Amino acid sequence: MNIENSRLTLVRVVFGLLAIVGSMVCLAPTAVAQERRAIKLSGTEGLPFSDGVIAGDTLYIAGQEGTDDKGKLAAGGIGPETEAALANIVRVVKAAGFDLKDIVSVTVYLSAIHEFGDMNKVYKGIMPDPKPARATVQAAALVNGAHIEVSAIAVKRK
Repeated sequence: MNIENSRLTLVRVVFGLLAIVGSMVCLAPTAVAQERRAIKLSGTEGLPFSDGVIAGDTLYIAGQEGTDDKGKLAAGGIGPETEAALANIVRVVKAAGFDLKDIVSVTVYLSAIHEFGDMNKVYKGIMPDPKPARATVQAAALVNGAHIEVSAIAVKRK
């Protein structure tokens, strides 16, 4: 083998390796682990979950019942419980440094689907326009005998 053929072989090997490394870089995941921060409201310290978790620009809000600061359900049924549940959502949103208009998705759990209309009247008056995407489902039972539980996802606007 002469020197010219050896150089040509070496160049081919180097370019082959560069092509392999280049394709590995292009196919490598670009996502970077995002810092997470938990939001805990007063009155929920002993519970085994966070009221909200911030990951990057997104806030995930745990299901909030229509309770007061002491964990007691609002008296009067679905209307007052809906107001209190949404007030708790607002508390988590504000504690996280987000705004109510940052909410993009809501899930409403009702213990009785026939209360949908009454819940919806309260919900329409509290949630800002444009309204977030929403799913509403009936649950067989909710913790504490609640009529409603609401969870949400918010994304920080830039």
